[in-house]
Amino acid sequence: MSVLLTTGLPLPLFIRGKVRDSYDLGSYLLIIATDRISAFDSVLPCGIPSKGLVLNQLSAFWFNRTQSLVPNHLVAVVDDTSCLDSYLPGQNRFDYPAYLARRSMVVKKVKRIPVECVVRGYLAGSAWAEYQQSGTISGVSFPEGLKESQQLPEPLFTPTTKAESGHDQPLTMDELGNLTGSALAEELKQKSLDIYNHGREYAKTRGIIIADTKLEFGLDGEKLILIDELLTPDSSRLWDKGRHQVGQSQPSYDKQPVRDWLTGTGWNKEPPAPMLPREVIEATTRRYQQAYERLTGRKLE
Repeated sequence: MSVLLTTGLPLPLFIRGKVRDSYDLGSYLLIIATDRISAFDSVLPCGIPSKGLVLNQLSAFWFNRTQSLVPNHLVAVVDDTSCLDSYLPGQNRFDYPAYLARRSMVVKKVKRIPVECVVRGYLAGSAWAEYQQSGTISGVSFPEGLKESQQLPEPLFTPTTKAESGHDQPLTMDELGNLTGSALAEELKQKSLDIYNHGREYAKTRGIIIADTKLEFGLDGEKLILIDELLTPDSSRLWDKGRHQVGQSQPSYDKQPVRDWLTGTGWNKEPPAPMLPREVIEATTRRYQQAYERLTGRKLE
């Protein structure tokens, strides 16, 4: 199975992220989901086969399902590379590489809001660590006696900064309002909760719990618009509903095998990251594929 770690198109590079490469098409962007994988803020030297396909196709699936709740930046999923002719001037056309099919999309170019809109529905991850230490989640006090992986009384909006490097920092609603304006801050909160609640209820019908997720938004003129990726294993904590047990950590449909293996090696979490063994790569590939197939009801071709 082939692995796509990098791209090199004869187009202006807009940004190269940890996982995605974006190219400038003028009014649009071409976003390509590679098979790169990051952990503990480092990009690993190996990739996860089919990971980019899952991220791209699953984001497109959710963008289509939620467009009535909030507009999004998706213009076209590149299932057939010939569609790119519509977005490139004739003199800029080239022989499109086969890897663009199904792992790339054309999106509107908008002004990104530098905030991670995190919604938590269950007590897990950094929220569980904070609660154990101080009885709070993102600075909000919660009753004593809550257990790991327990569903919260209601979904909690816990925004953070969007750091270019290093760790994101929590934001209160007042701090978010100072950054974006109070009206936009309230809209970000409400739209994030709307998306999470819709996704969570649908996912339950597919036997999946969306424990938490992070969303990104931009401004298309004055209009709030959903961007980046949506409810994927890279942006969300996805659990098997049938195996959910309160009081312990849950196996996730994500890169948990990678994190577990890296932690077990004693790696100091400073670049460069070590190469993953084949069995960890294969286990992670299976988790991404299972997430896609369970949520969509389709086989990943």
